[in-house]
Amino acid sequence: MSRPIVINNAHLYGDTVASLLIEDGLITQVADTVETPDGAVVIDAQGLVALPGLVDLHTHLREPGREDAETIETGSRAAARGGWTAVHAMANTNPVADTAGVVEQVYSRGQEIGLVDVYPVGAVTIGLKGEHLSEMGAMASSKARVRLFSDDGVCVYDPVIMRRALEYVKTFDGAVVQHAQDLRLTEGAQMHEGEVSAELGLAGWPAVAEESIVARDALLAEHVGSRVHVQHLSTAGSVEIIRWAKERGIKVTAEATPHHLLLTDESARTYDPLFKVNPPLRTQADVDALRAAVADGTIDIIATDHAPHASEDKDCEWAAASFGMLGLETALGVIQKVLVDTGAATWRDVARLMSEAPARIGQVDHLHGRPIAEGEPANLTLVDPKAAWTVTPEALASRASNTPYGGIELPGRAVATFLRGVPTHLDAQLEGAFA
Repeated sequence: MSRPIVINNAHLYGDTVASLLIEDGLITQVADTVETPDGAVVIDAQGLVALPGLVDLHTHLREPGREDAETIETGSRAAARGGWTAVHAMANTNPVADTAGVVEQVYSRGQEIGLVDVYPVGAVTIGLKGEHLSEMGAMASSKARVRLFSDDGVCVYDPVIMRRALEYVKTFDGAVVQHAQDLRLTEGAQMHEGEVSAELGLAGWPAVAEESIVARDALLAEHVGSRVHVQHLSTAGSVEIIRWAKERGIKVTAEATPHHLLLTDESARTYDPLFKVNPPLRTQADVDALRAAVADGTIDIIATDHAPHASEDKDCEWAAASFGMLGLETALGVIQKVLVDTGAATWRDVARLMSEAPARIGQVDHLHGRPIAEGEPANLTLVDPKAAWTVTPEALASRASNTPYGGIELPGRAVATFLRGVPTHLDAQLEGAFA
């Protein structure tokens, strides 16, 4: 049995100051003051924001197959340090997570490590080839209980396959998670199609390549009456399509990434592959539209699209480099910078965007994204909004170092993360309480 934990003077959701008592993995008391049991660990959370543990709907852990870039263990450690208590691991591993055996392996490995709950996302099609549906039913009924299916990294391009996938997941209220990219319109594309790509001489990636798939899938979801979730929305046009679809009552949800809320295609002027990502960084107008959509609820969640790569896949010329960047450890700081500190969102909104809504979409809301209340699982994150820190790539917990934020100061970070009452990450100042 673990020692009880008392967290005093925490700002719940950035608002009410209260103390928490954690016993046997549960929050057993929330009050102005709580009595400290014998042998309890006591944390003074003065100035800290208490949030429900964060839930990432879009993480690449690379295991099995690319353990040189990331493993479930290193990715879990990065997640815990970033304030996450649950992550959804994408299917583009080797072998692909398109069978019950592979998803159970990923799920079991996550449970064995125990730093975060790792929920596998099953592939929509066998081998991510877009030709035949995967073993969706077997994955859904496995011990991993898969409810999200995605060929992320590859768009489910064939509308017939997409329709069949939507019909299949409807039987267990799952969702197809789409990487919206018209493959024909993006052949050889290197960055956002616009003034900067023209000046740099890099092949452009038009906004319509995303928007056309978003629109198609919204209509297919309406026709089938099933759930579709659109990954890493990046254009103002996609925002308008999602807004239109929701007004029609279509079962569509969408995510934005921290990097698409902060960075623009101007970053490509450095030719630094750390800024090469799929979908590409867009214009400031697109960034502004995404921020407004997050603020008004059109975009449901923030997800990291944490995409670690081995050094040889990024330390090369732009055209040869892989798409993707790290995100688990920096997400909170970026979101505080672009949303909270600008007044566009509150910490209560952050809890909704990064915990409650993703848990609900991923159907893990019986364990995660729960209220900070008595009787609830003690999956918690303590954030110090004044703990400004400079991102040092080699100091990150991920096995990879491909962060675009190296040398950049972020305004706050998670200083403690608890999974079912067990600390999975503690800032140096808090470690002493558990000695």
